[in-house]
Amino acid sequence: MELPGVQLRTLLELTRSRTMTAAAAALGYTPGAVSQHIAALERSTGSELVRRVGRRVELTDAGWTLAEHAERILGAQAEAVAALERARGEVGGRLRLGVFGTAAAVLLPPALRRLAARHPAVRVASREVDVDQAYGEVLAGRVDLALGLDYPDAPLARDGAVELVRLRTERFSLAVPAGAAGVGRAPLALAEAGAYDWILPAAGSYYGRAIRTACRRAGCEPRVVHEVTDTATSLAMVGAGLGVAPLTGLMLRLRSEGIAVVPLRETVERHIVVAVGTAARARPSVAALIAALRTDAESGAGSGVGSGMGPEGVGPEGMGPEGMGPEGMGPETERAAGTAQGAVPGTVPGGGPVPAGGNVTRRGQHGPAAVLRPQA
Repeated sequence: MELPGVQLRTLLELTRSRTMTAAAAALGYTPGAVSQHIAALERSTGSELVRRVGRRVELTDAGWTLAEHAERILGAQAEAVAALERARGEVGGRLRLGVFGTAAAVLLPPALRRLAARHPAVRVASREVDVDQAYGEVLAGRVDLALGLDYPDAPLARDGAVELVRLRTERFSLAVPAGAAGVGRAPLALAEAGAYDWILPAAGSYYGRAIRTACRRAGCEPRVVHEVTDTATSLAMVGAGLGVAPLTGLMLRLRSEGIAVVPLRETVERHIVVAVGTAARARPSVAALIAALRTDAESGAGSGVGSGMGPEGVGPEGMGPEGMGPEGMGPETERAAGTAQGAVPGTVPGGGPVPAGGNVTRRGQHGPAAVLRPQA
């Protein structure tokens, strides 16, 4: 009798989700693939494992019996791999790592270089996954571990089979167009920021839900004009004067051009985490990779702009109080107002002084850029 791990994981997910569609969404499969996995298990075992009850499915007695053993089978497989690694007396083996876009661009290259230098026998194969599916990718067994994000205001679901290892906690600031009118160096309340146009991911995402929850707790509803998931794209839109967006140090390393960083008065945070199977956590190779990722997450290695956040996580290092430039401008305001146009830093094009509060209009080759102003 063959009991492939991928089919056993599908059965286990059905015990939690109770519908083919929900199980497929959690595992990243199509509902048809989930049905095929269950049908294959039923052929292997010669038993009916699930039955349909309306739109839901229920496990039969045989299904529950197999599910109870499936968790132990999968755990034993992971423990066996970990034991073999320890028995070899060296840190080595192949790991499958799931990454999301920002982590792939910023954390992964220096971490893999560090790992290769210290443990050359560890081979890592990475694949990009939807950040909201990182936990499910590990649960489904498609990767051994995955980088993800966990938000206190929209936490990931927990499962005893997968552990979340925290690498770093980041505090959100607000990215605004450099030279935005009315923006100074003082921390901004979310209720005040509610008057601006926002660039956010969809409300159904963990990130989108977390930011909207924080705003509502502060007494405002963000006016989302541009619904964008990709971080680099959203920051490019901020730089073009199209709105404001949440920002952390890791995100700032993707793009800082045309952006000023304004600290938020409220504490809004996210955790950079690694999702890893509980049994796989004991593998020396997994521990070595997590250590390399943590080192680079904490140190900000390979970013070119330091950690991206200064003390208290409120702004880029080396940019003056609270991460803001002179007169409350962000790091790019001076370049937008002067240097980029060939003028003296601290002046607007043509040589005049930067207005108090950094309220300048940036001009580019396509004409005046929009000045960020709250709408009445």
